[in-house]
Amino acid sequence: MAIAGAGIVGASVAWRLSQAGIAVTLFDAGVLGGEASSAAAGMLSPGGEFGKPSHWLDLAIAGMRLYPAFVEELRRETGLSIDFQIGGCTHLANTEEERRAAQARAKFQSGVGIRVELTREGLYYPEDGSVDPVELLRALRAACEARQVRIVEKRRLEEIESSTYAAVVIAAGAWSGQIAVRYRNQPVTIPGTIPVKGHLLGFDLEPGTLGPMRRHGSTYVLQRSNGFTIAGSTEERAGFDRTVDAALCEEIHQRAAALFPRLANLTPSKRWIGFRPQSMEEQGPHIGRVEGTNVWLAYGHYRHGILLAPLTAQRIAGEVISSLGSGSQ
Repeated sequence: MAIAGAGIVGASVAWRLSQAGIAVTLFDAGVLGGEASSAAAGMLSPGGEFGKPSHWLDLAIAGMRLYPAFVEELRRETGLSIDFQIGGCTHLANTEEERRAAQARAKFQSGVGIRVELTREGLYYPEDGSVDPVELLRALRAACEARQVRIVEKRRLEEIESSTYAAVVIAAGAWSGQIAVRYRNQPVTIPGTIPVKGHLLGFDLEPGTLGPMRRHGSTYVLQRSNGFTIAGSTEERAGFDRTVDAALCEEIHQRAAALFPRLANLTPSKRWIGFRPQSMEEQGPHIGRVEGTNVWLAYGHYRHGILLAPLTAQRIAGEVISSLGSGSQ
C-alpha cells in the first residue's frame, strides 16, 4: 500500500501498518519530516488550545492520553532518545476581563476531564507537555526502516491511481488537496487545503531556565531539555511563501519577552517558518476513509498535527488493517 506524505502523521501511520506486517511505501515530495513536522514547536496543550466544546477538543484530549505510551513504544523499539516532557503550561490572564474568562474556561475544562488550576497568573495546566518533533521523526524513520517500510523521498505525487495499491493514505499536510486521486479510473473528490504560514524563533539558553511553558493569546514560549527555547507564533495566509519576515520575527520577540523577560536582550539563534495544513472545509481534520474507495485521508490537522499524530495513526491503521483483512477494497 502507499502513503502520500512522510511527515509525522504519514510516518506514524506507516509505522503502525508495518507493525501489522503490511508492506508500505511512504512517498514524500521532499524528505521525511522536512516540512511542517520538523518546523513545529511541538507543544502538546489541549488545555491551552480549546476552551469550548468541539470535535477538535475531543480529539485533542484523546490524542494527549495516547502520547506517553506512543513515545515510550518508539523509544523501546528504536533505542533512540526522544525529548518528551510533561512539564505543565501557564496560560496568563492579565486583565480583569481575561481573569473572568479564565474562570469560565477552567469550569468548563474541568468538566470535560482537563486538569486545570486557577492561579494568580491565570490558568495552570499540569498535564500539558511538549515533544521535540525532530527527535520524534528520527525515531519514526528508524522504526519504519527496521520494519522494511520503503521510504521514497524527493518524489512528488501529483496524481495517484489508488486501485494500483491495496490501499492509499493521503497525508501530505498542506499539499494534500493538490493531489489528483483516482479510484478505478474515476476521480475521487477530497477536501482542499490551505497553507497557514507561521514564524518561530529559537534562543540558546541554559536547560531548566524557563520551567513550565508560558502562553498568552497566540504567543507561547517553551523550552527543550537541552535549553533551546522556542517562541511563536504567527498565522499568515500567504500561500507557500517561504520568506522569513524580520519585522514579524521582531514582533514575536517582543511578545515572547513579555511572557519571559529573559528573552528581551537575547538575539535569536534561529528564525524559521512552517506551513500548517488547514482544511478548506469547516470540518477538520480529515481522518478516515473516502466512502466507496480504498483511499484514506489523514490531513487537515492545522496547528495540531504533532498532538494528533498518534491518534490519527491508530485510527487510520486500524481501519486499513480491518479493510485488508476482510478483503474489502
